[in-house]
Amino acid sequence: MKATPPFSNSTGAGIESESILRTEAEMTANGYIVASCKSWHRSGFEALKSQEDGLWSWGASPKELLRCVKEIPTPRYIFFLHWNWHVPKDIWAQHECVCFHMTDVPYGRGGSPLQNLIVAGHKSTKLSALRMVDEMDAGPVYAKREMALDGRAEDIYMRAGALSFEIIRWMVRNEPVAVAQQGEPVMFRRRKPEQSVLPMDGSLQAVYDHIRMLDAPTYPPGFIEHGGLRLEFSNAQLQGDEIVARVVIRKKPIDQETES
Repeated sequence: MKATPPFSNSTGAGIESESILRTEAEMTANGYIVASCKSWHRSGFEALKSQEDGLWSWGASPKELLRCVKEIPTPRYIFFLHWNWHVPKDIWAQHECVCFHMTDVPYGRGGSPLQNLIVAGHKSTKLSALRMVDEMDAGPVYAKREMALDGRAEDIYMRAGALSFEIIRWMVRNEPVAVAQQGEPVMFRRRKPEQSVLPMDGSLQAVYDHIRMLDAPTYPPGFIEHGGLRLEFSNAQLQGDEIVARVVIRKKPIDQETES
């Protein structure tokens, strides 16, 4: 009488179980995590998840990122579109983490790239997809894509998000090798909320650029102060020799009144 192979029976249940395990392992190996703290990226993720193969997971906070890594313990890539927190070394050192930066690195490493680019007079930039390393924005580059800097900050961030998802699709399908950055780094400093005050001198173009580069949800808007009031500007349009904008007038924050 022939011995029955381990984990099998006449009904084929063992083979079925093995197939299920193999499928789960394959899905985990082809798993991808997308992390962003900005809600405007969620719709792009949902489209990506429905159109691309593999197991996809979304994280919008450090706690959710840890959950994603538990769900997909061996992801092919972890993509960081916009992230306000430090990524633990045990994540970026163990997994291939990809971050997106809105400059032609090594130019413009550091904080507030959009605002610093516009202040410097740039009309366009490159969106760079980088391998995450210990030093900020210093990792090797997978891809760069041209990107315009016209419009409100929210429009530009939406444009960058759409371009990021294009790069993600390309990376998933092609698995490119990242190439080390070339050239001398130019560093950007992260802007502070008090830098949102409108410039006291300068051209209409400079004032218009100042308002639009801060015009996005969760960002401190361009403002001026008058007595105990603050006037906040958004939706600016440069029309010939004047700027037309929406203005919200509110009381100056108490902490600033105390400081002054």
